[in-house]
Amino acid sequence: MIEQGSIAPFSGTPLLRVEGVRKRFGGVNALRGVSLEVRSGEVHALLGENGAGKSTLIKILSGVHVHDGGSIEIDGKPVSFSSPARSRDAGVAVVYQDLSLVESLSVADNLLLGREPKTRLGFLKKRQLVAQAEAFLKSQNIPLDARAMVGSLPFAYRQMTEIAKALMGDVRLLILDEPTSALTDDEEKILFEAIRAVAARGVGVIYVTHRLNEVFRISNRVTVFRDGQNAGTFVTAQTNMRQLVGAIVGQDHAVLKADGAVSGQGMTPSVVFSEKPVLELKGVSNDRLDGASLELRAGEIHGLAGLIGSGRTEILQTIFGLRPAQSGEVSLDGVSLKATDPAAVIGLGIALVPEDRHVQGLVLEHSIERNLTLPRLPYFSRLGWLQRGPASVHANAAMRRLAVKAPSALTLVKNLSGGNQQKVVFGKWNEPRPRVLLLDEPTVGVDVGAREEIYGVIRAAAAAGSGVLLVSSDLSELLQLCDRISIVVDGRITRTTMRPDFGSAEDLHHLIQISQPSEEHAA
Repeated sequence: MIEQGSIAPFSGTPLLRVEGVRKRFGGVNALRGVSLEVRSGEVHALLGENGAGKSTLIKILSGVHVHDGGSIEIDGKPVSFSSPARSRDAGVAVVYQDLSLVESLSVADNLLLGREPKTRLGFLKKRQLVAQAEAFLKSQNIPLDARAMVGSLPFAYRQMTEIAKALMGDVRLLILDEPTSALTDDEEKILFEAIRAVAARGVGVIYVTHRLNEVFRISNRVTVFRDGQNAGTFVTAQTNMRQLVGAIVGQDHAVLKADGAVSGQGMTPSVVFSEKPVLELKGVSNDRLDGASLELRAGEIHGLAGLIGSGRTEILQTIFGLRPAQSGEVSLDGVSLKATDPAAVIGLGIALVPEDRHVQGLVLEHSIERNLTLPRLPYFSRLGWLQRGPASVHANAAMRRLAVKAPSALTLVKNLSGGNQQKVVFGKWNEPRPRVLLLDEPTVGVDVGAREEIYGVIRAAAAAGSGVLLVSSDLSELLQLCDRISIVVDGRITRTTMRPDFGSAEDLHHLIQISQPSEEHAA
């Protein structure tokens, strides 16, 4: 049985009521008459595949879009938000997947941006600002340093800053879009406690997620959208994973995807991989790594598990030439890797799917075709000019192979759903096949259907002979995909073991915890 968290009882008072809301963009019906009710003190999960209409409804509630039909009520009064400011004035706060922080400012500055304490002459009261931020973070048990610069924080802590910023306002309805997509289990528990505390004050919470397991731990009710319509509303305590997956993807596909999404167990390794390493790290150190050593073999999917900040991402960055090694050796096919920049590393057959696809993996204002050909421009250029014919053939073939849903290869990437954007990132490295594929949180913000498709791409890469090095905060994902898993602690590998040695995600989480240095040692 899936454990359900302790959630404060909510009142029967409808805080938000959405009835028959419609929204059309050109020839696309994004919403076809959806309905949703959220009560005061309720945590209401909103599920659906990418493109189901969840994001469109969120943007209507936040004042980014105006609905074409239907009605929206807050506290029984009709509302229609013509701007985000109007939405905020009504007590609606939204935390999107795409963060809106000022990275050059501190956590405290971001939390109180626009409402800073000032003197009569308009000068900032810096000490009071920091004190207010610290008091709030402490009251919510959020482990953030109020004085830290946001730009220096790992992605997970930037995400937590965004959530804290939303919680600080006079919030009636809090909407969270994939809030745990880059959080560890411990950080997720802290976030859930903060959400429960907010709900206990009578705030209604809409919780959008693709991680179905957490729905049973945090929500009171669940509404599922499919193809811009309602596919069902469920009382969480009276439903199960299979029912939810069936509503999300349709009953025809529910059995296969429910099994993969729920258990993550019983998966066989990708292939019987080579004993000879395709990639090897020997005692690699730099500003974040401390003598990291590991072997990656051709055809292997090798997972890196650890806490946020443990050095998992930095291992990938060092291999890819983004973070130079100061000592030790990185070798590819037994030859020392002397390349010190990503362009040279790509030329040697190493590819990276980064954690933040919007900033590091894609050019959002460019088309699918341009993004797919960007790392391989020499293959599609002649005398410095891009050859549109070969580029178009390549892009269309990649879209068919990866089942990218878009009108054409000329569609701008920014107009794609999160799952289809991630497929484009993978498609950049499909041809020629990389010797080493580095994956950093490859399914962040991706729905259950697209996740299974991406898993298929990863397994296919390994089956074709690529060595795959996978970083994921989703431990069930590591157990489902990996042949071996290495534990990363403070920039070094402390243990590597075969997948069958772990019985469950709980076992792997326990191993990560006991691998951490003691307080005495850390001091």
